Amino acid sequence: MPLSGPLYERVASAPPVPTGLPMVIALTGFTDAGGAVARMIELFRDDLDPAPVAVFSSDVLLDYRARRPTIAFDGDRLQDYRAPRLELSLAHDALGQPFVLLAGYEPDFAWDAFSETVVGLAEGLEVSTVTWVHAIPMPVPHTRPIGTTVSGTRTELTQAHSVWKPHTQVPATMGHLLELRLAESGHEISGFVLLVPHYLADTEYPAAALAGLDSLSVASGLVFDADGIREENRDYLAKVDDQVAGNDELTAMIHTLEERYDSYMAGSTLAQPIIHTGDLPSADELAAELERFLADRREGDEKRGRR
Repeated sequence: MPLSGPLYERVASAPPVPTGLPMVIALTGFTDAGGAVARMIELFRDDLDPAPVAVFSSDVLLDYRARRPTIAFDGDRLQDYRAPRLELSLAHDALGQPFVLLAGYEPDFAWDAFSETVVGLAEGLEVSTVTWVHAIPMPVPHTRPIGTTVSGTRTELTQAHSVWKPHTQVPATMGHLLELRLAESGHEISGFVLLVPHYLADTEYPAAALAGLDSLSVASGLVFDADGIREENRDYLAKVDDQVAGNDELTAMIHTLEERYDSYMAGSTLAQPIIHTGDLPSADELAAELERFLADRREGDEKRGRR
């Protein structure tokens, strides 16, 4: 059981936060296909130098057994213990525009208390809008733009940017609960679900982070310098395309995904639902195919090297 105690502490040296700023929520936890949110948080912390305003207690909110912190073992000593972080901060985008950032791990405990606290902080700061992003795996091709499902109270965003509007039940995340509670309290909130190719969901897929940043920009007007991630994505896609091009089965699989994606996006009455997997391979099957391809290539290289 978590220890009892305050959920957060105010930072005494924090700068004053103007009212009326947009709020961005980025939480890692249950699902983060392509490492989208984790990469976004890395950019926020490394490039934007956010100033913490409130620091949440990991001892109260986090299950350390489920998500272990890391520590470095250097020969004969331990060092560089990296404690998990969940903070509400004042940040500035690439143009210097201020915004409120709630970023870090998704709480394991005290969901009701945490969501109530965040709603209270948002109300106290009189934030203008709230936007959050998360990513899920979907049977879509990496050769097409990453689509989004948009929820919340901002119908103009839902109508313009939701490529898939499901009617289903899903395992809830803290982001879902925060959206629900903030909407109930009258806030302008939007949630973007990134639909990431399922065969790349377990990798660090830079395009997913780019799509997340684009979603935040559309909803909030904030601008982020993502040139470094774009360069990473070009290198990443070149490697994926090289692997796929060398395997006829993988090429056929990608073409099937492309045809279904294009038919769905065109609104064809013959299109199969975008979530229909049918005879499509699972993520594990695709990963196995890629591993076999790489193993065959390595074996071929070794044989050529022995000649």
